[in-house]
Amino acid sequence: MTQTKKGVDPKETLESAARQVIAPKPVRRKRETIFRIFLLSEVIAFSILAAWVSLRGNFAFDLQFTLALQNIHNPIFAALMTGISWIGFFPQVIILSTLAILIIFLLGLKWEGTMALISVVFVELLNGFVKAAIHRPRPSADLVHVLTRLNSYSFPSGHVMYYLGFFGFLWFLIFILLKKSWLRYVLLTLLGVPILLVGVSRVYLGQHWSSDVIAAYLLGSLALLLLIQVYFWGKPRFFKHQDIATGPKESHVD
Repeated sequence: MTQTKKGVDPKETLESAARQVIAPKPVRRKRETIFRIFLLSEVIAFSILAAWVSLRGNFAFDLQFTLALQNIHNPIFAALMTGISWIGFFPQVIILSTLAILIIFLLGLKWEGTMALISVVFVELLNGFVKAAIHRPRPSADLVHVLTRLNSYSFPSGHVMYYLGFFGFLWFLIFILLKKSWLRYVLLTLLGVPILLVGVSRVYLGQHWSSDVIAAYLLGSLALLLLIQVYFWGKPRFFKHQDIATGPKESHVD
């Protein structure tokens, strides 16, 4: 094992730091159950709402909601909406994803890092497939204010699916793995706020209809649920010798 001149291995230091903040196994299991219940409830709720919208046969509410939202003339709100959507555009989305995945690997969480990478690829491919199948055009500038016209299809929102699939998976990992601390709460907030508000921002900027956003939350929730199931399925099968977050001889409760 290669060491620095001072005799300290950076990799061991990072892994040691990770062990200090990883919650014990009983706590992680409890959080896993809570998260699954919440996620399934969200999927059911979005499924009912999406079914109601599709059975209507038209989307008059899309235009009404967009006009009402764009009638909010507040510079702080406008900056917030623009900033949240900005994160999901190229190249910042590539930079953020790469940095997050790299940090996870450096902390010794190899399976978690692998699944985070898979989550990015999976939601992007799924979103592209559905968009190509539906061929729904984006909102027209003669109906609503469009900040910047995009040439890709509108249904479902790629931003929402990426935030829910990738940021949502990171949120899940932090929720079940980290011990209770200010760092855990800060990270959950930094990831949770964009997930909740990105749908509103896409409609506010005139680049999606509300039904695009609803469909993306629904499909993104299903994708996230599948990713979590794969994560739990693969954890005891792959990277068996991963030293971090394997739960050996853990009995105390946080």
